[in-house]
Amino acid sequence: MYLYDPIDQRIVDERVAQFRDQTRRYLAGKLPEADFLPLRLQNGLYLQRHAPMLRVAIPYGVLSAQQLRMLAHIARRYDRGYGHFSTRQNMQFNWPKLEEVPDILADLASVQMHAIQTSGNCIRNITSDHFGGVARDEIVDSFTWCEILRQWSTFHPEFAYLPRKFKIAVNGAQADRAATFLHDIGLHARCDAAGQVGFRVIVGGGMGRTPIIGHVIREFLPWPHLLTYVEAILRVYNRFGRRDNKYKARIKILVKARGPELFRDEVEAEWAQIRDGASTLTDAEVRRVAGRFTRPEYQPLEDLRLPQDGPFGAWQKRNVFAHRQPGYAAVTLSLKKTGVPPGDVTEAQMDAIAALAERYNFGELRVTHEQNLVFADVRQDRLEALWQQLRQLGLATPNIGLLTNIIACPGGDFCSLANAKSIPVAEAIQRLFDDLDYLHDIGELDLNISGCINSCGHHHVGHIGVLGVDKQGEEWYQITIGGNQGMSPLGTPAAVGRVIGPSFAQHEVPWVVERLIEVYLRHRESDAERFVDCAHRLGIEPFKQNVYGHPDSPRKDRESVAA
Repeated sequence: MYLYDPIDQRIVDERVAQFRDQTRRYLAGKLPEADFLPLRLQNGLYLQRHAPMLRVAIPYGVLSAQQLRMLAHIARRYDRGYGHFSTRQNMQFNWPKLEEVPDILADLASVQMHAIQTSGNCIRNITSDHFGGVARDEIVDSFTWCEILRQWSTFHPEFAYLPRKFKIAVNGAQADRAATFLHDIGLHARCDAAGQVGFRVIVGGGMGRTPIIGHVIREFLPWPHLLTYVEAILRVYNRFGRRDNKYKARIKILVKARGPELFRDEVEAEWAQIRDGASTLTDAEVRRVAGRFTRPEYQPLEDLRLPQDGPFGAWQKRNVFAHRQPGYAAVTLSLKKTGVPPGDVTEAQMDAIAALAERYNFGELRVTHEQNLVFADVRQDRLEALWQQLRQLGLATPNIGLLTNIIACPGGDFCSLANAKSIPVAEAIQRLFDDLDYLHDIGELDLNISGCINSCGHHHVGHIGVLGVDKQGEEWYQITIGGNQGMSPLGTPAAVGRVIGPSFAQHEVPWVVERLIEVYLRHRESDAERFVDCAHRLGIEPFKQNVYGHPDSPRKDRESVAA
């Protein structure tokens, strides 16, 4: 867990005082709406469909038990008793009152938290692998590098008003669990032949209106040049990125328009001027940042042979992950119980989770970009006791990596940008597949839902993706297959899903998902072949035929489509 130094604390305290005065002047009619807009966005405050929405930063997804208790307090005192964990490892409150937001920010500052740069055209929360520091395939501790980037980018005057929002992901392990190819900049740790640590640099990825897989512009960047090279990328983007059309303003559009090769050459030319400048990292600076993190005090233990059968065994197979330290394990707390909006957690659950974190996990926890929570350092001999308590809280559903572990944005129930609802669709699919034996037979399958083209639910990279669209004022849903968020050494590379055909009404979506899975179960080569791998092998046509050409297809035009 990163601990603030006096400079960190001063920054957030002064930002609270600043925004309190700005809010006072706005409510008194002395600050016009047009002037207040960028100020509130810089503090993570949106005006949504029913009320303001406040997005709280959780840098690279790491929380202390004390901080989680503060989030529970805010949910009770200022909201409606719950919060929502987002796909960028942050928390969102959907019902705060505008006049109370400065008080919320002050409460957050008291536990070393804030809402700085969770919105606006700036560098947003830097995300990472939620198994950072404990994964057996780890190359570097990604959290140290995320924190270096956070400190460098916060209030950076040159990049406070970029053409559009900017997202960076850092992956410190061999397997890509941070979706680096789907970010404006992805940084994937590597070692060269001499054992020197560096990063593969990926630029121009993203989802939203124009989903694009990022391009590798440097295979190996030595770690001392991390900040200078990122700075060079941002300078090129700041100089040439479009500002006349927000739909064409992301760096992915610039890279596509100029071509990856020309863009790389421009970055290299810019970097040549600053590569040995003030932002060059030193051993001392890396040690300084790393030294601000608390570290678990592991006991000398041995790995145990744990039961593989029964409910505990099923949970263990799906929700417990190998740890680099013998005798320990990483545990995922599922926030995807059927009937609960994905990513939502109540204030009572937050308090209980904080207590469990202190008892079982050194007082810390992580937020995943799949909208679940992780206890990264649990003793194996205490797993069953933890499981029993998680069951009582509704947080032990053994569905991690399975179809009902749905990623979904808040959708039309809350967001003013949404074309359609996400939460009811997720619940309907979960209820249809609420059979653990069947889920385990289907195997690994990512299903993602977005209420609009902004893709906050990451539908483009779902093995099955669902996108809400507006058709003459009515809610419809477009289905894609074949998306994939990460690149593993043995798996399918990052990919954007393909649309299978015309869209469907809300009540028809679970039926469509069922037909897609029928094709997979009929044609998979073995139980080990995942849905996404099968979809890439077969192509889209067999799935399309079983949906639109099915005798019970809800599409009236299924014959013409199938033909």
